[in-house]
Amino acid sequence: MNDHAKAVLEAMRQRRSIRKFTDQPVEREHLEAMLEAGRWAPSGLNNQPWRFLVIRPEDPRAERLADCTKYAHVVRQAQALVCVLLEKEAMYSPMKDHQGAGACIQNMLLAAHAKGLGAVWLGQIINDQATALNAMGLDENTYELQAVLAVGHPAQKGSSERKTMNELLLEAL
Repeated sequence: MNDHAKAVLEAMRQRRSIRKFTDQPVEREHLEAMLEAGRWAPSGLNNQPWRFLVIRPEDPRAERLADCTKYAHVVRQAQALVCVLLEKEAMYSPMKDHQGAGACIQNMLLAAHAKGLGAVWLGQIINDQATALNAMGLDENTYELQAVLAVGHPAQKGSSERKTMNELLLEAL
């Protein structure tokens, strides 16, 4: 296995959800790298229906978004919120487009990790689409919120456990 392949696989194993951040601002170039990684995710028919909105802590929309989730403390600590949406008119298959959005989000989480940032995928916030989209100043007839990524310089180490492969495989290899 070459070094590039090892690095990619290692990044997947090492990335963790980070929910506590320092006060250090997130550099613009790091956010651009995350967005670029999301842009290159696969999508059905290459339709790329995702759209991004980056909200910084000083933006009043950040506090409005915090009020939309039980993870308000994470939103308030984040130094950037990357909102991942699907543009409804660009969608062609809800299942495929949602799968593509998941790939887009994972790419961005891996890019954040590669840049030394911490991030967490906030999914609970999508349960009330109308309220969350209104908090961002977006039209619910135009967009569907997929997730908000809370991003910052990590103030904690992440940890995670995984099921064994035998628990996941339906049949032995």
